[in-house]
Amino acid sequence: MQRIICIANQKGGVGKTTTTVNLASCLAAMEKRTLLIDLDPQGNSTSGVGLNKNESYPTIYQVLMGEVNIIKAICSTELKKLSCIPSNANLTGAEIELITEENREFRLKKSLESIGDNFDFILIDSPPSLGLLTVNALTAARSILIPIQSEYYALEGLSALMETIGRVRENLNPSLEIEGAVLTMFDSRTRLSAQVSEEVKKFFGEKLYETVIPRNVQLSEAPSFGKPIILYDIRSSGAQAYLNLTKELVTRG
Repeated sequence: MQRIICIANQKGGVGKTTTTVNLASCLAAMEKRTLLIDLDPQGNSTSGVGLNKNESYPTIYQVLMGEVNIIKAICSTELKKLSCIPSNANLTGAEIELITEENREFRLKKSLESIGDNFDFILIDSPPSLGLLTVNALTAARSILIPIQSEYYALEGLSALMETIGRVRENLNPSLEIEGAVLTMFDSRTRLSAQVSEEVKKFFGEKLYETVIPRNVQLSEAPSFGKPIILYDIRSSGAQAYLNLTKELVTRG
C-alpha cells in the first residue's frame, strides 16, 4: 500500500529537509518508486535533489492554487526512481491566498488523488511552522515522521506539534499516525546527546527509531552540490545512517 509520510517539526534547524531529501533518495536507491513534495517556500528540498528553484516549471504553489494538475508538476531527478514536485518563494503567498477558500486544508489531499498508485512512497517536506501548509501536509498524509535535534531544547515545542496532530486527527484526518521520531545531529562524544536521547525515548517510546543521524561534514556539504548524501559520498557516516534509517522505515511498514 502506498505510504504518504509528512516530515514535520515546527522548530527550525532540526534536519527536517535533510531527512526528507535523504530518506527519499535512499528509498529510490532501494527501488521504491518515490515522490518528494517540497511544501516549504524555502525550496531547499527542491535544490537538494538537484532541481533549480528558479526554473519556470510548475510548482506545488500552482497545484495548490488549482492552476495545474499535480501530474504536470512532477519532475524527474538524477535518481531513476525519485521524482520531485518543486517549490519556490511563490509558495509563501499560498497561506494568505487560501485562507478564504473553501476546503483549504484539503487542497493537497485532493490533488494527490490524481496520482493514484504511481508511487510506493510520497514524502512531504513541510515548512517549520504550524500554519496552513503544514496542516495541508498532515491532512494529506497517512503518518508523520518527526526529526529531533540532539540539543538541550530538543523537546521544546513538541507539545504544540502534538496538539496540532491531535486537532488534525479530530477534525480533518482521523487516520493520521505517528510514523516515528528520529534523532538528528547526534554527537556520541557528548553527554548531552545521550541525555537528550533518553528524554526523547521517554516521550516517544518505541516510536523512536534506533538509528540516529550523526553530525557529519558530508551531510552539511551535499546540499550545496544539489545532491543527496548517497550521491555525494555514500561511504560517509551520514549516508550509512540514512540508509539504515530507510531500512527501519521500510521494515516498520
